[in-house]
Amino acid sequence: MTQRRTDDTSEFTAISTEAAPRAIGPYSQAFTASGGRFIFTSGQIGIEPTTGKMIRGGVAEQTKQVMHNLRAVLQAAGGDLKSLVKVTIFLKNLEDFATVNAIYASYLEQPYPARATVEVGRLPMDALVEIEGIGVIVPAA
Repeated sequence: MTQRRTDDTSEFTAISTEAAPRAIGPYSQAFTASGGRFIFTSGQIGIEPTTGKMIRGGVAEQTKQVMHNLRAVLQAAGGDLKSLVKVTIFLKNLEDFATVNAIYASYLEQPYPARATVEVGRLPMDALVEIEGIGVIVPAA
């Protein structure tokens, strides 16, 4: 589902898909800009879309679910994980970096997007990892 908002300079489209968890606050799963060329995703945590509950397990299981959720949102906007150009990873515990990094890398191909990783005090629903991204869709020639 998309909702459009326009102003004098740009067009923005809110992105929503049932293939990813519903927003748990007043935000959209993603927004596209410049006619859908740029995708800005909200942070995804390890919520299973059909149940709305956090996936069972530790940081590895949550990271896999986060990547599935992120992919679903990007696909709903017309992109995929290959569209990512910038990613931010938020970790509850930076000691989980190696585990998250290995799983994250298994979902992507080189050249990898630019990225920042930050340790945070707490994440929504006591998640162990949250990932947000910015993507660019290259128009077909």
